[in-house]
Amino acid sequence: MNKTKKEFRFTFLLGIIFLIALISCSSEKNAPTEISTEEMLEEVEYLVITSREHTDENVDYPTIPPAGGDHLGIWHTCGIYKVELLDEAAVHALEHGAVWVTYKPEIEKEEIINLTTMLSGKSKILLSPHSEQMSPIVATSWGRRLEIETSNDPRLNKFVDFFMDGEAAPEAGITCGRGLGRPPNEPLVLNR
Repeated sequence: MNKTKKEFRFTFLLGIIFLIALISCSSEKNAPTEISTEEMLEEVEYLVITSREHTDENVDYPTIPPAGGDHLGIWHTCGIYKVELLDEAAVHALEHGAVWVTYKPEIEKEEIINLTTMLSGKSKILLSPHSEQMSPIVATSWGRRLEIETSNDPRLNKFVDFFMDGEAAPEAGITCGRGLGRPPNEPLVLNR
């Protein structure tokens, strides 16, 4: 084999190796990074909830969506909704240990599909749009909130797993089934 063919093969192999390395590096930028539970917890907003009475009145909550406080005597049935829920009924589900993930209605359809896919197998989840929130996606449990930008943020799954039936929920372990609402489009149907 002459020297030119060897040089060509060597240059060709170097080019292939460089191309593989370049593709690998660019795909790592798009992949969600791993995050520890401790790192996620540092970014959670912790709220002090001073009252959790039942009321038939509309409640003016300090956060949107709310993370606790006075609420309706009936909770929203957990599930994946395509329509907005009553804050006061969702707060009652939070009291039972549910996690409520809300999104701005105008986010990309792919984001809604990702959220639905990610949360479908979870038993104590409310997923719904919330037109008044500022952040694209908000994860909420009793006294805990986390605002995130995209559905592939690794903090979302960590939040759900850590705070579902978490220690802050006053009535953790109680059902959020058989309440108000039948997913995906009937939030006001009584499900008893």
